[in-house]
Amino acid sequence: MHTDQTAPGSHAMPPLPRFLVAVLPVAAVAVSASLVTQPNIPTWYASLQKPAFTPPNWAFPAAWTVLYALMAYALWRILSLPEGRPGRRAAIGAFFVQLALNGTWSFAFFGGRSPAAGLVVIAALIVAILATIRAFWRLDRPAGLLLVPYLAWVAYATLLNGTIWRLNG
Repeated sequence: MHTDQTAPGSHAMPPLPRFLVAVLPVAAVAVSASLVTQPNIPTWYASLQKPAFTPPNWAFPAAWTVLYALMAYALWRILSLPEGRPGRRAAIGAFFVQLALNGTWSFAFFGGRSPAAGLVVIAALIVAILATIRAFWRLDRPAGLLLVPYLAWVAYATLLNGTIWRLNG
């Protein structure tokens, strides 16, 4: 008799591929977002009117470093589950949708120099993060909880993005 751990298709992804799948896409988004964001900080972004609750520029990379690490670890936990586990594939899909939207925001807001486009993307990102947390929570509560600080930061960023759009529109 086979248990879930030995049944065909129910094994977890091996450690090295699991690590690479969890870390490399997150790192790629972090690097690409930084490449489009950094050149615009001292120029376009500095010229915008911003609300009093805007954090100093150094706070953003510090926060994102922690958040990206939490995101990668949350995904690693989900990838550690047996491949045949119901909901696992959908949870991983939700994660990659929100990750793509995360990177798209930097290209919309900074690359396109458009707070309005950024606001559209970040609204979709909030929905995608909520869906990812829900999917992760059902499979592994710690993985879902690891994404809560990310949701909080993106909710704050949404308020900041919307206020910048209003002040500069």
